Amino acid sequence: MKLKEVSETIFESVKHIDEEGNEYWYARDLQKVLEYKDWRNFCKVIDKAIISSKKSDSTEEVWVVEVNTPIKTGKGKEELIKNYKMSRLACYLIVQNADPNKEVVALGQKYFSYKTRFREIDEKEYSELTEDEKRIYRIKQVKESNKSLNKIASLKGVKNFDKFTNAGYKGLYNGETANDIAKRKGLRYREDILDNMGSVELGANIFRITQTDDLLNKQKEKSERIATNTHYEVGKEVRNTIKKLGGTMPEDLPTPNRSLKEIKNKD
Repeated sequence: MKLKEVSETIFESVKHIDEEGNEYWYARDLQKVLEYKDWRNFCKVIDKAIISSKKSDSTEEVWVVEVNTPIKTGKGKEELIKNYKMSRLACYLIVQNADPNKEVVALGQKYFSYKTRFREIDEKEYSELTEDEKRIYRIKQVKESNKSLNKIASLKGVKNFDKFTNAGYKGLYNGETANDIAKRKGLRYREDILDNMGSVELGANIFRITQTDDLLNKQKEKSERIATNTHYEVGKEVRNTIKKLGGTMPEDLPTPNRSLKEIKNKD
């Protein structure tokens, strides 16, 4: 397999996400992607990665969990084989210990190290990032915060998530819904508005999301109406804060020339 014939999407295509929103990969899938024909040889790479993890000072959890996964035999029957579920950082350590002569391994090293960097970055390093790098860092925060917000919103009785989400946007963007924002930015149908925000705009949305999450956790009554109104009011208060500080209103912030999807595909 030539490097030019594949892209980072090959690693995304074998990624799984559990019910808690955690990413993981199966070793058997990664074995195929990294072009290891023999399972025993690949297990040696996994063993090296586990040893490396014990020496790592990363704050991110490294986990490799033994599991059994089903496969179809030549006779059409199904049987269970030994496999591993692995965290993103575990995969990063695996590609670091894999055969460097394989072109796809080099691609994996780029992919996992790039992603891992933005999982572990601190605020001092953030100030030294380029604008596009800041956007990549912030978009992860937004999406993870949204998962938490939607989970607590559901517990508080929210069923109409379109209305709930738009309430926050309307408060922050002076009445604009997600569709209104997309149209103003000139986006195509179903193009992600978050992918087309600058770091400052993403930061305003992180503040909106995290503060709403905190208030919903304190909400005693299970009420969709209260939760939705809270989201609107928080968005409005974030907007007022920006105004008091003399900042630029979210709808007046420039739309980046490239979406984050375009950046990731090109880089």
